[in-house]
Amino acid sequence: MTLSRWITMPVLVLSTLGLAACSTITMNAPVTPHSSATTKAPVATINSRFLAANLASRLESDFVFPDQGRRYAAAVRANADAGRYDSISGVHLANRLTEDLQGVAVDGHLRVMFQGEGGGGGPQISIERPAGTADGAPLPDRPPTIVRMEPPPPMEQGRWLAPGIAFVRFNLFPGEAEATEAVRQFMATHADATTILFDVRTHMGGGLDEMDAIFPWLFATSTRLVTMAARKSVDEAGGSPVGSGPALRRVQGDPNFATHEHWATPGADARLFDAKVFVLTSGFTGSAGEHFALAFKHTGRGTLIGRATYGANHFGGDQDLGGGFTAFIPVGRTYDPVTGADWEDVGVAPDIDVAPEAALTEALTLSGISREEAARLSAEVAPKGPMESPRRRAN
Repeated sequence: MTLSRWITMPVLVLSTLGLAACSTITMNAPVTPHSSATTKAPVATINSRFLAANLASRLESDFVFPDQGRRYAAAVRANADAGRYDSISGVHLANRLTEDLQGVAVDGHLRVMFQGEGGGGGPQISIERPAGTADGAPLPDRPPTIVRMEPPPPMEQGRWLAPGIAFVRFNLFPGEAEATEAVRQFMATHADATTILFDVRTHMGGGLDEMDAIFPWLFATSTRLVTMAARKSVDEAGGSPVGSGPALRRVQGDPNFATHEHWATPGADARLFDAKVFVLTSGFTGSAGEHFALAFKHTGRGTLIGRATYGANHFGGDQDLGGGFTAFIPVGRTYDPVTGADWEDVGVAPDIDVAPEAALTEALTLSGISREEAARLSAEVAPKGPMESPRRRAN
């Protein structure tokens, strides 16, 4: 299984409007109505206590931190023994299990879903307010409409914003050949830039392929970017999402983990080696988007502008629990190779802290554009989706 299928941005839960397990994510794409007639493949009914026992066992054996995995497992078993799961099923059971896990220790990826829904990781939907209702204002008597969203384009707005200044927004690193080739083409087309602006304010996650199409253009020498460590037991069983490739180097580390370093190796074209790099971040930037941001921050190759990122660090993958239930269980983490610190629950802090909406204006101003023109250009390419997301922090 490739990394691009394993590192994913969790879908957040919107509770303020009383719409349990609804995503706050909105995309820069047309929406289609959520149909109540959508069908699911029939699945066999599964006993909730058996499901809980299966989940607990997998958390003990696979979760990135063994002690934390045992705490999760103990809580699930205790709740199952107390009958907490006996009278619920389907999405409601997935949500309850996720709530119980997050109550033990917050993790930005850990969740349980039923047929791809619930657990804070359900279908991408948005709340369409009645016309004339401002965001944050009390809702009128007529409730909002919930609509299903099309997936965002992985890359958009790849263009020249001003002479010598290239801009691109990444919403996702899906790891598909077409998306990776589009990234290569963007870099080649803008290889004469003096400044490159990478906008990851709406980035939901993904893998390494697109990053590895970017880094060779920007690093003049071989450079260690970040370190990735997966549970050794998972790696030895063939379940590690890290995989292998020319950008990953196996190194010695904690004996309980299989450790790799992610490296950038210079490409043949040196035109961008001295280009300025700005990375725009927000509280929405998650998972692989945070990996991308930390790589630039740790190496000093780019300047991060915006807000601290979402804080979803631990990578892993969906495991089939039976009966239509799956659990995304984190099995590893990515961290700064010097400090050993990762960004779980705290995010990657920007170098220049400004409101996400002002990040592009700030970057363009630092690139020599007048503030008035920078504000105009920022508005011209502004993402339509939110650039901040609520994040429940651990105590």
